[in-house]
Amino acid sequence: MASFVKRRGPGGKTVWQARVERKGWPRQYATFDTKAEAEKWASVIESEMARKLFISRDEAEATTLQEALERYEKEITPHKRGAQRERRRIEVWCQHPLSRRSLASIQGKDVSEYIRKRSVAGAGANTIRLELALISHLYTVARTAWGMPYLTNPVPLAKTARPRLPAGRNRRLREGEEERLLEAASAAFRPVIRWALATAMRRSEIAALRWEHVNIQQRSAHLPETKNGTARTVPLSREAVSILEALPRRIDGSVFGMSANAIECAWKRARAAAEIEGLTFHDLRHEAISRLFERTDLDAMEIARVSGHKTLAMLSRYTHLRAHHLADRLDGAPRGRR
Repeated sequence: MASFVKRRGPGGKTVWQARVERKGWPRQYATFDTKAEAEKWASVIESEMARKLFISRDEAEATTLQEALERYEKEITPHKRGAQRERRRIEVWCQHPLSRRSLASIQGKDVSEYIRKRSVAGAGANTIRLELALISHLYTVARTAWGMPYLTNPVPLAKTARPRLPAGRNRRLREGEEERLLEAASAAFRPVIRWALATAMRRSEIAALRWEHVNIQQRSAHLPETKNGTARTVPLSREAVSILEALPRRIDGSVFGMSANAIECAWKRARAAAEIEGLTFHDLRHEAISRLFERTDLDAMEIARVSGHKTLAMLSRYTHLRAHHLADRLDGAPRGRR
């Protein structure tokens, strides 16, 4: 049978300890903020025991979120491409008081409170989203690989508290900006700008591109590693091929001979020299994808193959069509008209 005891918890707060004792089963204890929560928990435990479905929750009760995060960092994080960034997110969680709570005790309301405090502290919506994704996956791993199938993932329970992600960027090149950028860029960086606009490749993909992965005859460039973890082969337009043909071959095998950081630094210098504001190097990817819709007859699925987007929803966030192009299309103008 179940019994309930009122106790003084941390900070003098009143808590309720529930105790379930049933012949043939190990004693079960749990502490809650209210008696109603304690009674609900005890009812579930007794029902599971009566139906012989009970599984001991001792491990989840004894394992704190911080301990689980430390195990996750050792076993799961090293296999991810963004391992270093994830370790920083783990550090953030381990510094939060919630990390000292047991996995089984964390509820949706606790996650909601975490979201509120992180927002007040100035964390961006996407930062919080990534932090929640980490905890959600941790619970999935604990349920499927660490022998805690009874755990309830608290992250989905806090769905209504999640901050709304800001609208995606819609900055495109304005009239004359492409010419000014190319004029201001160094001789080594100019082909990088042209290549980004011709292929819609990301900065990291451009930096990692090697001649051994380029096939000029078949007009393709293979990317063994991409941001979303899936390799892809990018078809090359005549413009892209002409850029490659004009490049000298480097001994180290790199196509452009620039790291991602070097590209960013060169971009900032060219942008400043061209007196252009509010334009990022990543915006060239938006521009390139939008041009594929405006200037070619490729359909959305084909463009997604070029850009590497796994869903059309994500592709749409990168597509910003100019109204005057759409107006021309309404009047029957073919694609490709500038």
